[in-house]
Amino acid sequence: MLTADIPPNQSIYIKNLNERIKKEELKRSLYCLFSQFGRILDVVALKTPKLRGQAWVAFSDVTAATNAVRQMQNFPFYDKPMRIQFAKEKSDCIAKEEGTFVPKDKKRKKEEKAERKREETQRPNTANAPTPQNGAPPPSSFKPSGQDAMPPNNILFIQNLPHDTTTAMLEFLFRQYPGFKEIRMVAAKPGIAFAEFEDDAKSSMAMQGLQDFKITPQFPMLISFAKK
Repeated sequence: MLTADIPPNQSIYIKNLNERIKKEELKRSLYCLFSQFGRILDVVALKTPKLRGQAWVAFSDVTAATNAVRQMQNFPFYDKPMRIQFAKEKSDCIAKEEGTFVPKDKKRKKEEKAERKREETQRPNTANAPTPQNGAPPPSSFKPSGQDAMPPNNILFIQNLPHDTTTAMLEFLFRQYPGFKEIRMVAAKPGIAFAEFEDDAKSSMAMQGLQDFKITPQFPMLISFAKK
């Protein structure tokens, strides 16, 4: 819901985000989701207690931010509807571009430093994660059945989608890539869809950009070329 006393600006404030999502994954997913509206200058998401479930996205122009606020309001993101409004303060990256940046207090830097230190201490724990005996990277929990060997095609086959995924959701994600034409879903088979592009070079770009993108935490998208 928009706040009347905050004028439109280049930065948007997002709350009601899923707090269980790791910071880097959250930032990457937000960048992917919102870049369809325009060039993104910065995505800020901190996991400190006061800032959990919140993020800021700074665009290069006000029009992009306005469209993002209007079109993504209540969009289901990691199982929770996003609440979006314009940010109260100008993002540092925008102020720097305009030459109006004034250093703020050191509180945020201290929080970020503490967070980085906390992440570094937790990093070794990943070494205990199970890995395949042959030393290969752990496989995804869900694999395409024979689709990964398909030759290049302008149509992508998308699997492992949440059953409540809609055409509009997928269009939001795929239309940011050049050459996008349409999304086709199969009513009789929830969990799969097809994305058509102008040629296989453009479909390849989208496949690389959105491979393993999670609409919800339990469902990383698995994308491959469709059978010809």
